[in-house]
Amino acid sequence: DGMNVLFIIVDDLRPVLGCYGDKLVKSPNIDQLASQSIVFSNAYAQQAVCAPSRVSFLTGRRPDTTRLYDFYSYWRVHAGNYSTMPQYFKENGYMTLSVGKVFHPGVSSNYSDDYPYSWSIPPFHPSAEKHENDKTCRGKDGKLFANLVCPVDVTEMPGGTLPDIQSTEEAIHLLNIMKTNRQKFFLAVGYHKPHIPLRYPQEFLKLYPLENITLAPDPWVPKKLPSVAYNPWMDIRQRDDVEALNVSFPYGPLPDDFQRQIRQSYYAAVSYLDVQIGLLLNALDNVGLSHNTIVVFTADHGWSLGEHGEWAKYSNFDVATRVPLMFYVPGMTTSPVSHGARIFPYLDPFSHTGGSAPQGQIKKVVELVSLFSTLADLAGLQVPPACPEMSFGVVLCTEGTSLVHYFNVSEGMVEEGKERCDDTDRCFKEEPFAFSQYPRPADTPQWNSDKPKLKDIRIMGYSMRTVDYRYTVWVQFDPHNFSANFEDVHAGELYMMENDPNQDYNIYNNTSHGWFFKKMLD
Repeated sequence: DGMNVLFIIVDDLRPVLGCYGDKLVKSPNIDQLASQSIVFSNAYAQQAVCAPSRVSFLTGRRPDTTRLYDFYSYWRVHAGNYSTMPQYFKENGYMTLSVGKVFHPGVSSNYSDDYPYSWSIPPFHPSAEKHENDKTCRGKDGKLFANLVCPVDVTEMPGGTLPDIQSTEEAIHLLNIMKTNRQKFFLAVGYHKPHIPLRYPQEFLKLYPLENITLAPDPWVPKKLPSVAYNPWMDIRQRDDVEALNVSFPYGPLPDDFQRQIRQSYYAAVSYLDVQIGLLLNALDNVGLSHNTIVVFTADHGWSLGEHGEWAKYSNFDVATRVPLMFYVPGMTTSPVSHGARIFPYLDPFSHTGGSAPQGQIKKVVELVSLFSTLADLAGLQVPPACPEMSFGVVLCTEGTSLVHYFNVSEGMVEEGKERCDDTDRCFKEEPFAFSQYPRPADTPQWNSDKPKLKDIRIMGYSMRTVDYRYTVWVQFDPHNFSANFEDVHAGELYMMENDPNQDYNIYNNTSHGWFFKKMLD
C-alpha cells in the first residue's frame, strides 16, 4: 500500500524561482510546492546536456558508466543492461507512466523512451511538439520566423495549443484513471519549457516589463577562463533572430538589449511552466491523492543567461549544472495530510503576491545521480545496492546515495545536524561533493564544442563542486576506450565560492592544487 510518485522533470530550468530567493521571477505554484517540501539548494546535474543527464539520473549511474556523452547511443547496447528508476518501480508493482519529455527521445532511449522496460504503457508525446522549431514566431513585419525569443498567441498555433499544455492535460487525464482504478503509480511528467525556442503564451511577457530586466551580473568572458571551458552557444546562433544579429564567433557578445529580451523571455517561459505545474498539482488535490503521493520536482540541468558571456548549457559552471530539487512527502515533509485535504490550490501568477518559505532548505551539495536511491527509499522499496568499482555487468546498482537521511533533521532545518552514518552512505565525515563533466572536441571553441559526437571527443572536463569551491580539470580523453588521462591536463579552473560566488576569477594558476587533484582522483 506504498505511496504513489509524481516525478516532474523540467527541461533546462535553472533555479530562478521565488523559493530559491529570486526576487524577479513569479513562480507561485512551484513556491507553494516548495513550502510543503524539503528543498535542496545545492543540487547538481552530472552533465549539462539533455540526453546524458537524463540517462544518468534515470539509471542512477554517471556518464562514464552509461558511456553517453552525446545523443547517439543506447546504454543497454553500448554500456550495460542497467535497470532504470521507473523500471524498478514497475518491477515492484507500480503502474509506470511517462508524459512529455522524460527520457530524451531518439536512439539514446531506443526510439521508444525505453518502453517496455521502463513503462507500463507506451509513453505519451504531445502532438504539438513537432511544431516546436517551425516558423511560428511573428516578426515586427508580421512575417513568421523560427526565433529564439518567441512569445505567441496560442490560438494561432497549430492545433491551438502548445506541447506543455497538452502534457498537463494528459497527466491530469492519467491521474483520473489511476484514481478510478485505484492503482499504485509512478507518473513522470516532462515539461519542455524553458528549453529553446522560448515559445510561450505572449501574455506572460506582461509579468516582466523590459525596464525591470537587468543583464547578467558578469556578462563578460572572464580573463582567465581557459578557452576549452567556453561553450560557443551554437544552438541559439542558429535561430533566425540571433542569426540576423551577425555576432562574431565564438566570443562576440550579443547586444545588451537582446540579452535583456532573452532573459525576459526565459523568465516568462518559467512563469508559463509554473502555471502548468499549478494545474497539475491542483489536479492531484482534485482526485484526492495529495495525501499519498510523493512529488519530486527537478530539472535535467541549468542554462546560462549571459553569465561569463555564455548562453545555453554545455559547460561545467553552476549556471549550467545547478538545478532545483525538492521532495514533497506527505507526513514526512509536512504534518500528516488528511485524505482529501487541499494542499495545492492553484495560484494565478498574475494576481498572486507574496512567497511562502520552504519547509527546509538543505545546503549540502547533492547530485541528481542520487534520485534513484532516494525515491526508492522514500517509497519504502529496497534501496538498490551501491555499484562496485566496475559495474558494466551489474544490472541493478546505483552510483548515488539516498538523500533521505537529510530529511530527518529537526524543526530548525537549516542547522546542520550530525549525519547518521551507515554502511550504504559514502560516510560523510567530510564535505559532500558533486561531480559534473563535459566533453570537448578541441582546446579552442569549435562549431561542435557544445555537442561533440563521441568519436570527436578529445578532452573531458571533470568538475568537482563542494560548498566551498568548484575545481575543474580538462584532461586528455580517448573516445575509443573511454579513458581519461589525468596525467595530461590541458587546463584547470578553481573558483572559491566565498569571495567569488559567480565563478568569474579562476585562481587555478596561482594556487597549489595538488590537494584538490588528489581529492578528485579518490
